[in-house]
Amino acid sequence: MLTNLQIKNYALIEQLDFAPDHALNIITGETGAGKSIMLGAIGLLLGNRADTRTLYNPSEKCVIEGEFNISGYIIRSIFEEEQLDYEEHCIIRREISPQGKTRAFVNDTPVNLETLRRVTSQLMDVHSQHDNLLLGANDYQLQIIDTFAQNHIFLDKYRADYQVYNKSYREHELLLGESKESKKEFDYNAFLLDELQKVKLKGNELEGLELELNKLENAEDVKSKLLLTTNYLNAPEQSIITFMTSAVANFNVISSYGTQYEQLRNRLQSCLIELKDITIEVESEAEEVELDNEKISIIQQRLDLLYNLLQKHQVKTDHELMVIQSELEKKVSKVLNIDEAIEKAKAQVEKYEKAMLKSAEALSKSRIAVLPIIEKQISDLLKDLGMPNASLNINNEIIKPTPNGANIINLLFSANKGIKPQPIKNVASGGEFSRLMLAIKYILANKRALPTIIFDEIDTGISGEVSIKVGNMMREMSRSHQLIAITHLHQIAAQGSAHYFVYKDNSSAKTVSRIRKLNNDERVMEIAQMIGGQNPSKAVVENAREILSKHLVDLTNYKLDL
Repeated sequence: MLTNLQIKNYALIEQLDFAPDHALNIITGETGAGKSIMLGAIGLLLGNRADTRTLYNPSEKCVIEGEFNISGYIIRSIFEEEQLDYEEHCIIRREISPQGKTRAFVNDTPVNLETLRRVTSQLMDVHSQHDNLLLGANDYQLQIIDTFAQNHIFLDKYRADYQVYNKSYREHELLLGESKESKKEFDYNAFLLDELQKVKLKGNELEGLELELNKLENAEDVKSKLLLTTNYLNAPEQSIITFMTSAVANFNVISSYGTQYEQLRNRLQSCLIELKDITIEVESEAEEVELDNEKISIIQQRLDLLYNLLQKHQVKTDHELMVIQSELEKKVSKVLNIDEAIEKAKAQVEKYEKAMLKSAEALSKSRIAVLPIIEKQISDLLKDLGMPNASLNINNEIIKPTPNGANIINLLFSANKGIKPQPIKNVASGGEFSRLMLAIKYILANKRALPTIIFDEIDTGISGEVSIKVGNMMREMSRSHQLIAITHLHQIAAQGSAHYFVYKDNSSAKTVSRIRKLNNDERVMEIAQMIGGQNPSKAVVENAREILSKHLVDLTNYKLDL
């Protein structure tokens, strides 16, 4: 439950501390005093969007901090799932800087707004007149049924199965789309692949062919130069080898006259051997070089084929053509194999759909089972709340599975005898909405471990005896939950275990909102003013005292289940 709320620098609030009682806390005050501002601050703790225009002092940061005692509630798992330290004394804080930056903390650990909302949704439930509009929404109505049915196990199982099914369905659809798209290009890709495969590409072939063609096209000149070189090297009468042989012979004669001559002879001998080897190779090359027009034609045709493919595929090397061929092989193979993949994916979809539908059926049964119970309990409560002829019917329709199941729930309401129930949003008035919502909150109160429930003027459109019954219901709910109720009705205000008054303080240069806890005498006067106006008569004051005394006695004998 909320043990303390501290608000700094927010709207008309410069500094406010609110330490609510563990049972039914009443908040009253004149219009515009700051009751809604307090709710706005609490909304920030719940993860609502922040606005720098709400800062009391635009140059200072705003801080809203809520302290909660959560020792009696089974919500540790939420903290573990969000990787937060669990402490029985939990502190939630929200900060807004003058520059508009916001930060949120759970037990001094920074968290994002999604995590903040998830944690605080387990700590507080704020009901405002906006929720009356929510009551007309089918999704909200479904949440009511699920909360009452306490079917989170069925719901979690269904959502997990639905997620798996939905993923497999999307994968199957993706394959179908790819198949359709791929088959459009299949014929063209298959043609391109066949064209490349027929060529039988080899690595670095292009460069080798270009070199060979260049040699063949210049065969006559090459052969002439090779033969001339052979003649220089090894002509019968005068040649390099002849002269070199003579030089070696001369050094053979003088080599014994000194080591230097011997070394020079050896070097000349090596050169002679190398020249003879070169001569043999040059002669061999000269013999091999022939003007072969047929071979030139074959190479030219091969090069033309490769050049055309390079131009067609807009690349520069035969290696790039081989990469393209590999990619085309994959594309063609994928199309050839995609039908098999589609069949496998389809089988998966059918398998997961079966599991999902089974979970949907179990979830639906758990929902349908509680519908007559909810109808009766709500109708009975509405009678107690001054609507003796009111009736609530819950229409359930089985639909195509959605993330929340295969049911669409529609609450049908009639306030008058003999009138056919219609969708709530079409027929319920403001007061009827308020009583319906209170009845719903009442039957749900013991269905969820929610420490704090806040009602913002849920008494709209009611008065008299109905107000007393509303107050009784709130007090009953406060046996197992901490309740905070903003009200303008004395019948409800008198039933609180604690009463707080919100007011404007105009003693300084700038108006500020403040809150204080009323003692019994102050409560009597506040209730008297709620009954008889600003200056109540003695009779009204005594009436207020009598009303409050009765409820205080009741509270003394009232056993709380907290």
